[in-house]
Amino acid sequence: MASHSDTLVVFFGATAGANGGKLGSDEREIILLVWQIVDLHEKKVGKLHRCLVKPDTLELTDQCKEETGLTLDDLIKAEPLDKALQQFQQSVSSEVKCLGRSSYTLCVNSPLIIRQTLHPEASKKNLVLPACFFSFVDVTKEFHKCCPNAGPVQKLTLPSMLEYVSLPAESEQLMGVKEVRSMVQLTLCILAEPHNHTFSCVETVKYKFDSGTCSKTEPVDSETVIRARGLPWQSSDQDIARFFKGLNIARGGVALCLNAQGRRNGEALVRFINSEHRDLALERHKHHMGSRYIEVYKATGEEFLKIAGGTSNEVAQFLSKENQVIVRMRGLPFTATHQEVLAFLGPESPVTDGAEGLLFVKYPDGRPTGDAFVLFSCEEYAQNALKRHKQILGKRYIELFRSTAAEVQQVLNRYMSTPLISTLPPSPIVPVPVLASPSFLSSASSTRDCVRLRGLPYTAGIEDILEFMGEHTVDIKPHGVHMVLNQQGRPSGDAFIQMKSPDRAFMVSQKCHKKTMKDRYVEVFQCSTEEMSIVLMGGTLNRSGLSPPPCKLPCLSPPTAYAAFPTPPALLSEAALYQPPLLAAPRPHQTTTHSPAHALAYYPPQPHLYMNMNMNYTAYYPSPPVSPSTVSYFAAPPGAVAAAVAAQPHPAAAASPVLPQPGALVRMQGLPYNTGVKDILSFFQGYQVSTSADLEAAMYQLIGVCRDEAITQSLYITHLIM
Repeated sequence: MASHSDTLVVFFGATAGANGGKLGSDEREIILLVWQIVDLHEKKVGKLHRCLVKPDTLELTDQCKEETGLTLDDLIKAEPLDKALQQFQQSVSSEVKCLGRSSYTLCVNSPLIIRQTLHPEASKKNLVLPACFFSFVDVTKEFHKCCPNAGPVQKLTLPSMLEYVSLPAESEQLMGVKEVRSMVQLTLCILAEPHNHTFSCVETVKYKFDSGTCSKTEPVDSETVIRARGLPWQSSDQDIARFFKGLNIARGGVALCLNAQGRRNGEALVRFINSEHRDLALERHKHHMGSRYIEVYKATGEEFLKIAGGTSNEVAQFLSKENQVIVRMRGLPFTATHQEVLAFLGPESPVTDGAEGLLFVKYPDGRPTGDAFVLFSCEEYAQNALKRHKQILGKRYIELFRSTAAEVQQVLNRYMSTPLISTLPPSPIVPVPVLASPSFLSSASSTRDCVRLRGLPYTAGIEDILEFMGEHTVDIKPHGVHMVLNQQGRPSGDAFIQMKSPDRAFMVSQKCHKKTMKDRYVEVFQCSTEEMSIVLMGGTLNRSGLSPPPCKLPCLSPPTAYAAFPTPPALLSEAALYQPPLLAAPRPHQTTTHSPAHALAYYPPQPHLYMNMNMNYTAYYPSPPVSPSTVSYFAAPPGAVAAAVAAQPHPAAAASPVLPQPGALVRMQGLPYNTGVKDILSFFQGYQVSTSADLEAAMYQLIGVCRDEAITQSLYITHLIM
């Protein structure tokens, strides 16, 4: 007998559209219900009932008219679905009581009438179904258990099953009556000798969707996941579960997808309990949610875990409370506290467990993002909170939305996995041979052996940073301090420091975070060499991450910042360049009168060397007293310059000025926009400067680098101190 039941109600239904194996695939309404009771103890059969149902849309397909024999005139006189279900329940309850039985279970030939037709239609019409429609047995699956040699369960039909047990086919031609009588025959057959079958495989329909968390390590079968597309942006996991009503979604199996800005993009990944339910979900392709049709496609378990999976203990603890309604708050002031948010929501929408029912979303460095999630114990409290949508907290209006456990995981994953500095696509520059001499910036690596200092006083120098680092100064790599200069060449308050190992970097970030320097607390975060290198190549930091730099002149570091650090002679004896990936291999001099011991490599200026000169950061500790971005400034013996320029094949490169030694660089800021060469020469009257032709060529070269700028606000010039 059926589990905990002593009566079966053999049940059948038909719709105004497709029937049979496509039942429910076209969203057509139910127009026919047929049922008959079977007493499992006495093996007796009750009266057969046939009930017509009036649909809201009086329209029948030609196929339906042919199969059912019904017309619109027949349906006009019928009762609507809610009345028909009420009639069904009263009739069955009365008959079961007359038999002296206490319970009953539905028996169907296919789950389609329950899962794909009755539950979706009742959900759309806001009907509350009786409890008997949330459990049923499938006579086809029960027959397959009893007679496994009859063939695959997917290919079993009522006529084939009757034939297998040598029962005559039903002669009745009226749709519904024929199917119910055939199912009753099969039921009585497998209950009797020699089968003595017991109906034990009771399938259930979940009353509601269970929210929950999903671990990234949890195995997810790709045969159970679908992607729903075209969802209204305000839809919640409960709305999606309602769209798939009748199908059992796994706990926490709805993951709303977010776009790059953290907003919903109208897609969701849904995980069902098994592949059968997933296949039924695919049949709802282009079914409607309100006035929108929803596309349904196959997806993979990997895609689902990427969106819904999480490992945060904080999130797991936050979502551990059962039967909670989640609301997302967006646009909170960064200084907002738990008490301010609770006061904003008001007493009419109390938060579950007070402050513990609030989860602020933060960046990895602890900064608030302006987002938060709130738990409410019931729908009423959540609706009261949603009424405060776009009301003011502080000086900002706050957005409130229904949310899901999967969205909590996704938002936390998105922010917590975001690097301190967003990465950019690889540069399209063709790689060139690099300089063999020691580089001052390590090659890009994902190893987190660097720290970022933020909030430095603008007057802070190297000595201040070393004092701030304290005992950890010994763990800094040579040439490993890189301070930020803004586009005007002034300190921005940020710096990067390369440590000897990731462990040392982590220790610094823990020990020095929010220590004070000149009455200001400085934030210290661990980051990778790759992240640092991207910024050093010209990226700018803002709230949106890292943006490509505009085409501007490189900023030279202030000459006084590193005056206290003498340059090692070994480094001065080589033509060391600060950005070796930008350089071609050095060309040997054609002729030289100097001894080999003093010969220096010469790098002629080339146009491609200026392709990545938009650097905002300057290397310190200790650095040679030249700018890391000064590409054309090298030590070269007398006579080598002319020979190299003469050997330069590119005409533009041949016109580039190359400075003999000894020499120095001077930067002039705040020049009038109409300043010319004569004005600059007049300004330096009394000093011996390179010829006006060289100076003019240098100016044009620098202006050419900034050709994309409408006005050059600062200019680099060169002069010689003889």
